[in-house]
Amino acid sequence: MKMKTALTIAGSDCSGGAGIQADIKTMTMNGVYAMSAVTALTAQNTTGVRAIQESTPDFLKQQIDAVFEDIFPDAVKIGMVSSGELIHVTADRLKFYEAGNIIVDPVMAATSGSSLMKQNAVQTLVGELLPVSTLVTPNIPEAQVLSGRTIETKEDMITAAKEIGNTYHCAVLLKGGHSINDANDLLYTDGQLTWFEGKRIDNPNTHGTGCTLSSAIAANLAKGFPLAESVQRAKNFISGALAAMLDLGKGSGPMNHAFDLRGEYAEEASK
Repeated sequence: MKMKTALTIAGSDCSGGAGIQADIKTMTMNGVYAMSAVTALTAQNTTGVRAIQESTPDFLKQQIDAVFEDIFPDAVKIGMVSSGELIHVTADRLKFYEAGNIIVDPVMAATSGSSLMKQNAVQTLVGELLPVSTLVTPNIPEAQVLSGRTIETKEDMITAAKEIGNTYHCAVLLKGGHSINDANDLLYTDGQLTWFEGKRIDNPNTHGTGCTLSSAIAANLAKGFPLAESVQRAKNFISGALAAMLDLGKGSGPMNHAFDLRGEYAEEASK
């Protein structure tokens, strides 16, 4: 049986909790073969981002081409793409290959609050990338930028989700809080609204939740699950990863993506 595949186009997080590292772990744990095209190297940890070294647009193009020409992905997740030039290249290549199941996590800031997107990039994102996407997964601050609206209530969330979806012709998963722990998320697709209740998990370590959620959705779409079911499965995965209560780092730490890993090679050494 042929294994399904997924590509993440995103930045590297050297501390392993977010970015392509979180994406690859998540895709692997959700049963698909993970590939990556690196948009930027970041020097970061749980307390913040220290430095960013972008890929050149041509080098990003070469990475995307190399993947699509050999192992065509069943889904594509797009995370941190910090400049308009890199977003343009990404959108251009996805159109060229007629890629499907494209999930955009519009990463504008890290969990720590560090800015990860240049101003000119937002216009390219909405003008070129969202119109070819299947789903965009903004949090409240990102949705305010994309919709141009202030979001303070559930009614505001509905209005903003409709605005984004109807303007850019893609489905929208509007995440209801900065922390997924206490968030109810809203899916707007094909004129339909669906609320997903968030499970309250008292875990302050939420580094990489957005990356993880979007990658899990991409993996489930790659496997053939419908969009709403893919979102629910992804939220269940996040809940499990948070409930494992991993506690690493001095800031907002990572989740345990491998909470459900079993088998001979995952075993701890016997005492």
